[in-house]
Amino acid sequence: MTHVSAKEIDEMNQEQRETTLEELRDEMLQLRSQQALGGSASNSGAYKQTRRSIARLLTKMNQEKEE
Repeated sequence: MTHVSAKEIDEMNQEQRETTLEELRDEMLQLRSQQALGGSASNSGAYKQTRRSIARLLTKMNQEKEE
């Protein structure tokens, strides 16, 4: 689940966003550990995509809290 688009996030409800956020954070932890152990060339873009997907989710969640 490396990439979540803004359109997909808009279609999710609050519970789905929270579970997706947890899954992405777990994936980010795994990617960090892989990089620390030497890294693999096949996942070079996965770290960036995961980080951006987390940011998209957090932004949408914060926008809804403000409303």
